[in-house]
Amino acid sequence: MANKGLHDARKVKKDEFYTQLTDIEKELKNYKQHFKGKTILCNCDDPRVSKFFYFFYSKFYTLGLKRLIATCYKNLNPDLFSRNLDEQAVYCIYDGKDRANDVITDYDTFIRRNEWGVLKGDGDFRSSECIELLKQTDIVCTNPPFSLFREYVSQLIEYEKKFIIIGSVNAVTYKEIFTLFKENKIWLGQSIHSGDREFGVPDSYPLDAAGFRVGEDGKKYIRVKGVRWFTNLDYKELHEKLTLYKRYNEKEFPKYDNYDAIEVSETKDIPQDYDGVMGVPITFLDKYNPDQFEILGMSASAGYNADIVGLPKLKAIKDARPLIDGKNTYARVFIKRRGNK
Repeated sequence: MANKGLHDARKVKKDEFYTQLTDIEKELKNYKQHFKGKTILCNCDDPRVSKFFYFFYSKFYTLGLKRLIATCYKNLNPDLFSRNLDEQAVYCIYDGKDRANDVITDYDTFIRRNEWGVLKGDGDFRSSECIELLKQTDIVCTNPPFSLFREYVSQLIEYEKKFIIIGSVNAVTYKEIFTLFKENKIWLGQSIHSGDREFGVPDSYPLDAAGFRVGEDGKKYIRVKGVRWFTNLDYKELHEKLTLYKRYNEKEFPKYDNYDAIEVSETKDIPQDYDGVMGVPITFLDKYNPDQFEILGMSASAGYNADIVGLPKLKAIKDARPLIDGKNTYARVFIKRRGNK
């Protein structure tokens, strides 16, 4: 399956998954009010072929941007899928000297009229020269390496940057990432709540997943399940109230053996009249409204951590996942309605 390909990619650190323009456009249209007068950084992107760079370059004046910066990891060849070991990392700083068009047709002219060059290092986002560029920016928007997602987000938080990035929904179970959700410092984006998305992959990537294709241009693409946008920028839909229509009853919503909370197996079934703690699926975060609910913690198979779980155990049971009649359930996010309304 395609999500198996993503899992395997994490193990071997094959992080070359390239986001499609249609997915970028659907998400970024929700943040237009945040872009005016801002410097944007795409620090996992070759500016000559990156769809993130293309989006911001083509809409530079429409969005009222101040500056656009892009860096890439060991890639000097315009073919984004090249894996030549002799490649070097490049950067571009665009400040609107030439009026942005939908297509950059002449890179030689474009490079001469803008700040463009080769980085001293390999373009790793953790390198000192890339951090210096990060310090100059207001908003970061890219598809970071999935295998380094924890570290990537931690850096953005450390330097107090706003961001819109794409990653695996499983990242919400990482204690470092979930803590940010719990503290309302990060949310899932608006445009992807389910299904799979298509990504470009290198020529060398093995097409052993169920959902793959080779385009007319010879480039490879795979479909990946369970991807989401992660952001700390506010947007209108984040505050849409989830309509609750069910009423609580003990039979449909049993209590856990080891936590003082009830099981709600589907987000749509959250009871409107229950004032206590509820365990809901991780995908609840797709519908999370911080004005309507409070996130108390999360219980998963990684083990019991009081700061992450947020609830004391009722029984000394080794497994951290909530149990019902001695049987494990899936990972759950513990929530409570705000103001009991």
